[in-house]
Order: sequence, then C-alpha cells, then structure tokens
Amino acid sequence: MNNKPIIGIITRKSISEENHHINIIYKDIVNGIFTNGGIPIGVTLYDDYKLLIDMCDGIIFQGGDDFEKYDLECLKYAYEIDKPVLGICLGMQLMGVLFDGFMLNIKNHKKTLNYAHEVKIKRNSKLYNIFKTDIIKVNSRHKSIIKNTKLNICAVSKEGYIEAVEDTNKKFFIGVQWHPESMLKYDHKQNNLFKCFIKSCQKKF
Repeated sequence: MNNKPIIGIITRKSISEENHHINIIYKDIVNGIFTNGGIPIGVTLYDDYKLLIDMCDGIIFQGGDDFEKYDLECLKYAYEIDKPVLGICLGMQLMGVLFDGFMLNIKNHKKTLNYAHEVKIKRNSKLYNIFKTDIIKVNSRHKSIIKNTKLNICAVSKEGYIEAVEDTNKKFFIGVQWHPESMLKYDHKQNNLFKCFIKSCQKKF
C-alpha cells in the first residue's frame, strides 16, 4: 500500500507554441514534492473541484499572472475542510484576497537574482519554526503585492510589503511571496518549507 501523500498542484492556464490552450505545472514544484516524499498530480478545476481536492492530501497554489474564480472556490473549500495548503507567489496573494485583502501592482520586483532581498520573519509564527531564523534572503518574481489581509502576516520585506501569511489554527496554511521551489538547489533552508508541508499532508494510521 502506498503511504506517500498525494499533492494536488492547481494548474495555470497558458498558451503553447502552437497556440493551443494548455494547463501547466512548474517543474521545480514537482521536484520539490518528489524530493520530500510526495506524489504530485495536476488539478484542473473545471468540474467538481471538491471531489478533486478530497482525493488529495494537500494542495499547492502555484505562482502565475492572474487567478480565476475557481481558484478562490478551491482555496475556500480546502480551508474549510482543513486540507494542508501551500501558496506560492500568486498563490499567497490568492490566500490574502480570500481573507479580505486586495492586490496592488508594483514595479521593479521581477528580478533574475538568486537572492533579490531580505525578508524578516516574525518569531511567533509557524514560518519561523520552519526556517529557525528571523532573517532570510529570497528571490523575487512578482508584479503585485497583497494589502490588508486578515490572515496572520508572518513575514515582511524592508519596504513593509507582505512576504508571507499563515493561519496557525490550521494543519498547514502558509503562503509565501517568493519562489522557494526555484531556490532548492542553492538554499537548503527553502527545502524546509516543502518538507514541513509534505509532513503535514501525511496520512495518520
């Protein structure tokens, strides 16, 4: 019997080189799941999203340019049934919007550097327990930020921009503004985020 947790990755719409409409998953996220003992599957939410979420042990909301109504519906349902959730970049912003936040466009935060800036993590947070430090360096590939969410803001940039949110009353409900999946090869601390997420998704027997 397979005891590895099944991790659903919410796909993003894209266009192929042949101009076909496709749904994509970022390979780095798949690698992060495999490395930490999970089984990644793509979740395309056009039909019964509740059935699809029920089949998974945890859900990852990827980065991207824009989210759609079904993303919010999926996130709301996952939250209600306490399904472990990891939000990345746009995925984190989705979490903020679900809890009364709003998105604001900014400039100069799309960078190709391995380390674009520092992030300060609050000590009384799950995120701090994951990284075991209050200062980390992260990459940056986003065009907008989240403002005024009711979620716990557990990390900020030097400008005061929200860099991570969480709900400590859930098994795992954490969103980060940066892309930890792209840092796994050169920053082992970022793997702790995937490791703790996968652990929260493991079935209890």
